[in-house]
Amino acid sequence: MDLFQEQKTSTGNRQAATAPLAERVRPKTIDEFVGQHHIIGEGKPLRLMLEQKQLWSIIFWGPPGVGKTTLARLIALHSDADFYQLNAVSSGVKDVRNVITKAERNLKTINRQSLLFIDEIHRFNKAQQDALLHSVEEGIITLIGATTENPSFEVIGPLLSRTRVYVLESLTKGDLDTILEHALETDPWLKSYTITIEDRDLLMLHAGGDARSMLNGLETAVQLAAAKDSTDAVYISTEHISEAFQQRYAKHDKSGEEHFNIISAFIKSMRGSDPDAAVYWLARMLEGGEDPKFIARRMVILASEDIGNADPFALVVATNCFTATHYIGMPEARIILSQCATYLASAPKSNAAYMAIDQAMRDVRTKPAEPVPLHLRNAPTALMKELNYGNEYKYAHDFNEGFVEQDYLPESLKQSIYYKPTDNGREAALKERLNNLWKNKKR
Repeated sequence: MDLFQEQKTSTGNRQAATAPLAERVRPKTIDEFVGQHHIIGEGKPLRLMLEQKQLWSIIFWGPPGVGKTTLARLIALHSDADFYQLNAVSSGVKDVRNVITKAERNLKTINRQSLLFIDEIHRFNKAQQDALLHSVEEGIITLIGATTENPSFEVIGPLLSRTRVYVLESLTKGDLDTILEHALETDPWLKSYTITIEDRDLLMLHAGGDARSMLNGLETAVQLAAAKDSTDAVYISTEHISEAFQQRYAKHDKSGEEHFNIISAFIKSMRGSDPDAAVYWLARMLEGGEDPKFIARRMVILASEDIGNADPFALVVATNCFTATHYIGMPEARIILSQCATYLASAPKSNAAYMAIDQAMRDVRTKPAEPVPLHLRNAPTALMKELNYGNEYKYAHDFNEGFVEQDYLPESLKQSIYYKPTDNGREAALKERLNNLWKNKKR
């Protein structure tokens, strides 16, 4: 079967084609392709590559439904190369080597290039990726990989250095509208109806920048609407659209890069004292199925790392949030998480405690391990007392304000200052107290 053979549709009985709508209306030429103008527009790298018929190995990195597979197929169509396609989920080293063997034969016998497209290449392990190296480097195959994950983490360095990475972006509302109109005008099954869509914006909102999701949702919505009305006129209501999608797709891959992007945005929003942004990213994670205890744990860390002694109560709030989230569970835990996130975002900030321990640990790692000063040592035995353990130690509570000047650090470090309190929140009072106590010494 030809790679791009169209699925036929019977207009008479209006039975949907075997292939999904997204497959049926897939672009057949570069000019039909919608979106990704930064790489496929006039004068851009991929278009120049096709116009000059100079293939190079590529990795397409981007979210689902933005054209990675379509671009690979279009490159195959526009080049005089044999096209092979593997899915990393179901293929192994043996499949890769079979393609390489065919590619070597083509190159030697008829001087014909071979293009290998690997979908979800991030799912290939190191051995599977290693199997590609020699053939890609020698030009036996031209590799096109598609991935939704950051190739810097998921593709081995040697293979990454032999390819060019192109980042594909989520489709805009205008892009989706163009694709939707093209489908309505060209697909035989859709054309067999007179279709009215009550709210196109809602359809595109549910898609979240994913053309495949939008088209397959449209197909389901048409089937739902047509099942209730035997006439040629099909009215797709907002209820049909919501029913087709069931629930808006929340872009949050719990094990992929988007997971780290969103938790990063959440943390940085709280650190930046923006409770509104913090709640939004919290909602994104919860809608995407993130473990609420993971979120709560990250807030416990932030309470010390970014708020610290500017508001010591923040750690109490965050710790109680984790405990309550564990006890209560979803969906009610969303309220507890929101209360904690908004409090932490609104609290005064200080990373002084975080910076203090890091600086102290750097000194511990890089400087000699000094002995504990004698006056700070414990002296539980007579021998230790004879060796002056604890001698000349001054008990702080015996002095005014519970403070007495004495050295607590080893001799070589006694002028070191690790904790540098800020002027924020309650930490300002700690700073003033320490400055007053130590005004005649290291502070």
